[in-house]
Amino acid sequence: MFQLEEHHTSIRREVLAGFTTFSTMVYIVVVNPIIMRQTGMDIEAVMVATILAASLSTLIMAFFANYPFALAPGMGLNAYFAYTLIQEQQLTWQVALGATFIAGILFFLLNVVKLRQLILESIPLSLRLSLTAGIGLFLTVVALSGVGIIVSHPVTLVTAGNLASAEVLMTALGLLITAVLLAKGFGSALLIGILAIWGLSLALGLSEWHGLVALPPSLAPTLWQMDIAGALKPQAISAIIALTTIATFDAAGTFTALAQQGKFLDAQGKLPRARRAFMADAIGTVVGAGMGTSPMTTFLESAAGITAGGRTGLTAVVVALLFLTTLFFAPLIASIPFFATAPALIIIGAQMMKPLANLPFDDLTEWLPGFIMLVAIPLTFSIATGISMGLLFYPLLKLLCGRAREVHWLLWVLAVLFAFQLNLLHH
Repeated sequence: MFQLEEHHTSIRREVLAGFTTFSTMVYIVVVNPIIMRQTGMDIEAVMVATILAASLSTLIMAFFANYPFALAPGMGLNAYFAYTLIQEQQLTWQVALGATFIAGILFFLLNVVKLRQLILESIPLSLRLSLTAGIGLFLTVVALSGVGIIVSHPVTLVTAGNLASAEVLMTALGLLITAVLLAKGFGSALLIGILAIWGLSLALGLSEWHGLVALPPSLAPTLWQMDIAGALKPQAISAIIALTTIATFDAAGTFTALAQQGKFLDAQGKLPRARRAFMADAIGTVVGAGMGTSPMTTFLESAAGITAGGRTGLTAVVVALLFLTTLFFAPLIASIPFFATAPALIIIGAQMMKPLANLPFDDLTEWLPGFIMLVAIPLTFSIATGISMGLLFYPLLKLLCGRAREVHWLLWVLAVLFAFQLNLLHH
């Protein structure tokens, strides 16, 4: 089924690769529910939705596309869901799930008619790189503000909080532990760091123990709670556009990186079965929204399994099955405080800076729009606003510099849509 001999691999190697990938991304089972809890959603139901949607999406990738890529709710996409849609735009989480559901349908339809690839080709590389880095900065700001390292100030807007507080000190210690483990090559560094700080917080009485294992919690609090009608109202349409755009960029960058690492590209530099691979996050996002979680995306942590020798969908099957075993650890996850996961968010944010190394700094018409997008995302505390500013500034700058031919026609369409988005946010 997985053509192991053709891909020069074995069952043993694929299984080991699956364990490796899982160990590097299992942190999402902890981090995603904690982020989504801030929307008012039930943390245990979100945990179950996260696990089931991740398993389903990864199995689709395995059997439909035969790649060793694993999927789960995307970091950045969940931040947009929780902080932009819910806290900034004041949508209910039910409407946000409705927008996620519709975005998933759009992913699917765009893939069927090959428009998803066209959208990717229309967005300049500089903006795609800057979006990734901007979301990384956004996640870092979320972590720093969440533990009180930075707080609001009436004059300077932000300032340092109480740096001697227990939350800040535990976050700093967790950051050091995780960084050292990463530097020494531990694949499970993020998870180990989270568990280490959580264990220490229990010993010091800074968090409460709710138990280790139990039967899987109920999905009822979030199952089929999405408000599709609400998501089709004018004030929510922009959310669908932004979710589709962010997820499209995210998938493109991740697929490119993983395909290059695993040497999956063909002679023309294209990824075989790319449309099939794109179906995994589309279907996963639709089902995930129905269960109660943010959009699915392929995880760059899949690179760990590829490095360990994973070459086929069998690696992904192993990851999916391991995800299912975490269904029984809801009490443990409910016990983990935010300051235990904040170091992981900071490091993920830092890792998302890497694409900036490829930004074309010799061309101002490329890097300046990217820079505007990069800084606007964290400073406006809105991923959608940052995207809008970058996509509007890029074609206008090219036009005024006499280089309008370099702008894909579809980018002009997207610019108009995002001008509408900014207007909605303004009102």
